[in-house]
Amino acid sequence: MSYPYQIKSFEEYKSVYNKSVMDPEGFWGDIAGHFYWRKRWDKVLNWNFKDPKVEWFIGGRLNITENCLDRHLGSLGNKPAIIWEPNDPEEHHRILTYRELHTKVVQFANVLKNNGVQKGDRVCLYMGMVPELAIAVLACARIGAIHSVIFGGFSAQSIADRLMDAQAEYVITCDGAYRGNKEIPLKSVIDDALVQCRFVKRVIVLTRTRTPVSMIKGRDVWWEDEIRKVETMGNPDCPAEEMDSEDPLFILYTSGSTGKPKGVVHTCAGYMVYTNYTFVNTFQYQPGDIHFCTADIGWITGHSYIVYGPLSAGATTLLFEGIPTWPDAGRFWEVVDKYKVNVLYTAPTAIRSLMGFGLGPLQGKQLSSLKVLGTVGEPINEEAWHWYNENIGKGRCPIVDTWWQTETGGVLISNMAGVTPAKPSYATLPMPGVQPVLVDENGKEITGNNVSGNLCIRFPWPSIIRTTYGDHERCRTNYFSAYENMYFTGDGCYRDEEGYYRITGRVDDVLNVSGHRIGTAEVENAINMHAGVVESAVVGYPHDIKGQGIYCFVIFQGSHGDENLNRQDITQTVSRIIGPIAKPDKIQFVPGLPKTRSGKIMRRILRKIAEGEMENLGDTSTLLDPAVVDEIKKGKL
Repeated sequence: MSYPYQIKSFEEYKSVYNKSVMDPEGFWGDIAGHFYWRKRWDKVLNWNFKDPKVEWFIGGRLNITENCLDRHLGSLGNKPAIIWEPNDPEEHHRILTYRELHTKVVQFANVLKNNGVQKGDRVCLYMGMVPELAIAVLACARIGAIHSVIFGGFSAQSIADRLMDAQAEYVITCDGAYRGNKEIPLKSVIDDALVQCRFVKRVIVLTRTRTPVSMIKGRDVWWEDEIRKVETMGNPDCPAEEMDSEDPLFILYTSGSTGKPKGVVHTCAGYMVYTNYTFVNTFQYQPGDIHFCTADIGWITGHSYIVYGPLSAGATTLLFEGIPTWPDAGRFWEVVDKYKVNVLYTAPTAIRSLMGFGLGPLQGKQLSSLKVLGTVGEPINEEAWHWYNENIGKGRCPIVDTWWQTETGGVLISNMAGVTPAKPSYATLPMPGVQPVLVDENGKEITGNNVSGNLCIRFPWPSIIRTTYGDHERCRTNYFSAYENMYFTGDGCYRDEEGYYRITGRVDDVLNVSGHRIGTAEVENAINMHAGVVESAVVGYPHDIKGQGIYCFVIFQGSHGDENLNRQDITQTVSRIIGPIAKPDKIQFVPGLPKTRSGKIMRRILRKIAEGEMENLGDTSTLLDPAVVDEIKKGKL
């Protein structure tokens, strides 16, 4: 399979970029013409950022799984689509060719139909990183059901919140999952969540860990039993449901600056075109390459660059069940050598963590198959960039530093491997069709180079968020209300003298912890549920491994007793309500919080204290009780 739209030189990038900005509809119409459509679109684009309303390829009819699977069967049927490396290196790996993957997706699509799932129904997936997760995602898309994957580290309460928001009546899970030396009891967490979600009609359970589970008659069924039923029917075909371009494909929940997670909605056609285009161009993917994205499918990176982007491009995508440090810190490098991986796409947090083990785990690892390295989830610091470049890429593999978000669907700003220039810690240049703008607090555009501002995008790209599920006003308020006629990313950004972009971090109340966005309000809500907590305020602070750590200032009721025990209790509360991913790194007990006379917490002051900057705290005279700041400074952890 060749990619006529793959950019091959910096000169070509500049010319393609200009075309994409001068004639976006002509540009994206040409790209979309390379896919399989049941019916071509009538109009490429209809949009305004006021409502907001964005529609791409209007009137087009298609199914994304025909583009990911069916159209490849003739030429790529016997080529590996998915390589699965299990958590335990002693366990046998699995390889699914495009033909085998197609068969399994059709089979499971029929299982879903047999269990009552119809087009438009929401299906929640809470599974480990097994091939069946990708199969279930694609089976939902095949029959037009809307999938919502929840990361296997979220708590029962977080799952219940998402199930209720999506009104998802169907759940697919595993008995358990392996993660390093831990076993995660997925089905039992689902059972706890479903106490609040009586509307769930069916739970399909895959056997993975053989953990004993409770199976409720009439609600819970085994994946394997349901597959056997389809086999006894003679494995009938399951033709792909014809979908409108703008029909929802999936909902993916992400943290915001308020406590309630929001369901980001992506639709069928624009998302497909954009993830494919950015996959092929960012990584300069060549047919036959092995692409290893280390993310979990529960995050947007896994949706776009493990499943949909690679499979729509006929690529071989590697799915890894384990973690980079188990059974030892050489695991990633073993996987690279074992499968002759060509493209490695991982998070700066993982790189920084592996740097901490020194070069010992790299001994005896060849890594000679690698051609392209990538980073995702957060800006990469220069030290980690150079370590990655020298020790993993051996100085010969371009590093693509990709910047994007759950809401953007695919990479927005990044160098293209070996085609456009790289600069350590810079995302560099926008993808074709993406028009970044820096603005000041008042929304006035900041022009020229060597400037900083808030990062906005002034024109829609095909995989832009369409809405937040069930609450369109929230989508408008969050992304389109801050600055007129622009999508606001929530990130600060610097543009250097050459016009390259460097993301400088969140400018709202959202933390970026290990590449995952966590709303401060969400963590505060969880802390405040602890019986002894009166009030709390959460800020981010620089963390050597995670990028940002979670620092909590907590007013605790009465005498503290054992402070360490109280800290552990609060940490446990946050884990139970959100999940271990949101565990606080530091909890400081304080007598009060710095508040204005109107009752607003001055987070700016808390942020500076957490970062260790005790002197330049700005004017504190307007605070209700300025003395509280000195007390907080004294108790800094």
